[in-house]
Formats: sequence, C-alpha cells, structure tokens
Amino acid sequence: MSLAYKIAVLVFIENSAGEQLLMLRAKAPNQGYWSPIGGKLETSIGESPFECAIRETGEETGHHVTAKDLHLFAMIAEKSYEGHAHWLLFLFRCKVPLHQLPPPFSEGSFAFYSREAIHTLAIPETDRNALWPIYDRYRDQFVALRADCTPGKPVVVEVEGTVPA
Repeated sequence: MSLAYKIAVLVFIENSAGEQLLMLRAKAPNQGYWSPIGGKLETSIGESPFECAIRETGEETGHHVTAKDLHLFAMIAEKSYEGHAHWLLFLFRCKVPLHQLPPPFSEGSFAFYSREAIHTLAIPETDRNALWPIYDRYRDQFVALRADCTPGKPVVVEVEGTVPA
C-alpha cells in the first residue's frame, strides 16, 4: 500500500517549574490526546524544520523564539502511523521557558504537567512507547530513529545514529 509522506515538527516547552506544556488536540491526528505542540512543514515554500518550529511555537503559544532558542534532539521516521501516512518528525526542545499557559484555540487547549504526570494522561501509544522515552534519553543530544507503527503490531523503534551532547 502506498501512503503519503508528511514532514512535521514537535516542540517540547517547559515552564520555569520544569513542567511540560502539552496540548489536548482538538483535531486529527491525535484528536483527544495530549501531546507537545507542533505541526507540518510548509513544503510549498521550502520551510525548514527550524523555521517550522519557530512558526508553530509562535502561532500556537504566542512564545516568540529564534533558532538559537531551540535544540534539535531527534529525527524520527514513522512508518505507517495509524495506517494513514508515513511521518518524518523533527523533535525540538525549547531552551526558553514559557511563563504562562497559552489560551485555547481551534487546534486545542493547553496545560502544564510534570514529567511523571504525563504517564497518567491520554497520550498516543507511539508517544508513550517511543516519543517520551526518546525525550528522556536524548533531549540534550541528537538521535536519528525509525519506528514501525503499522497498526495491529507493537511499535518497534530502532536507533539509526546518535551524536553525543
């Protein structure tokens, strides 16, 4: 089966207490689940992953950042996510804390959660089994991964390469 390939970013933002900003998604994919902010690259204008992360952070949170405020810590190729598409995701950690909760908007509402509390939330299976463990292990480094997310099978994540901090 031939599936579309989509390119997107996720941005992990903390407040000054070290809690993670998460969005309760109001739209697919991941509708009804909590996840970091992010969105698809505007490929028609040649947008880079950094440009996309800066744009999405500003649009979704009002937090205006620059490339130097972001650390690219992972690139993950997800095969057959939910059986609808393949995704190439660039994961960023924002080095500048967000001091207040952004207001809700058409794509979702926000809350801050401790890292431990995230395990109790409704989050996508791939986030629980792959995304958050990747964040925990590599947020100060860089890692390239691939994940087989074929529906009906356990998610299998393989490290393809790393760069130390």
